[in-house]
Amino acid sequence: MIRWMGAVGRFWYEFIVGDDWRIATGVVAALGITALLARTTALPVWWVVVVVVLALLPLSIRRSVRGRRTP
Repeated sequence: MIRWMGAVGRFWYEFIVGDDWRIATGVVAALGITALLARTTALPVWWVVVVVVLALLPLSIRRSVRGRRTP
């Protein structure tokens, strides 16, 4: 049972953080900001996550392309 739980934990860590920790941090921050705004205002704030993800995507792609270039 403990071995299985460790394997599940490693899977989720690699799935969420393993690819790019910056993107994972940005998404968690966006969710936190959205939750905070949803509690403090009556306006719909679902768009915050969309804007952050759309801003992070080109950065992730650029970082990936830079890492694959060969001199």
